[in-house]
Amino acid sequence: MKSKITILFIAFISALSIAQTKVGTINSEYIIGIMPEAKIVMEKTQDYGSKLDSSFSIKAKEYEDKVADFRKNEAEYGELMKKTLIKEITIMEEELKKFQDNGNKLMQLRQNELMRPLYNLLNSTIEAIAKENKYTQILTTTGNQFAYIDEKFDITQLVMDKLGVKEPEIKE
Repeated sequence: MKSKITILFIAFISALSIAQTKVGTINSEYIIGIMPEAKIVMEKTQDYGSKLDSSFSIKAKEYEDKVADFRKNEAEYGELMKKTLIKEITIMEEELKKFQDNGNKLMQLRQNELMRPLYNLLNSTIEAIAKENKYTQILTTTGNQFAYIDEKFDITQLVMDKLGVKEPEIKE
């Protein structure tokens, strides 16, 4: 009985040692950065930002006009009028800050929304290449600290080829 368990245990350990993993790497941020679609996303994001900026500029101009008018006519105002105007200016300033904060958040949300299809396309392409080449894991090289990466397991070029993305020419 003990010999059967020992044989089964040895067979199990042998099977584990035979099962090998194949790990690849990819620079996904590089690929996203050179995709033609990424340039379109950046243009759309900048257009959206310009629209937000124009709205912000209008509100900022109203605030500046209100402050300038208050400073110009401050001597003519009574105490109650000064307090009321200072309160209005303070409220406008807070609204301006909120508008700016919301604008930044909206810009980030818009960019994420526009980039999502690119990341989905990249992920499905990585998955297809990993299955074709029998990789068990693909690690991204951006943001990770690797002591050593063998270049022959880097699938960045394979993904670029499958997506039809060309490496930009280096201008001297």
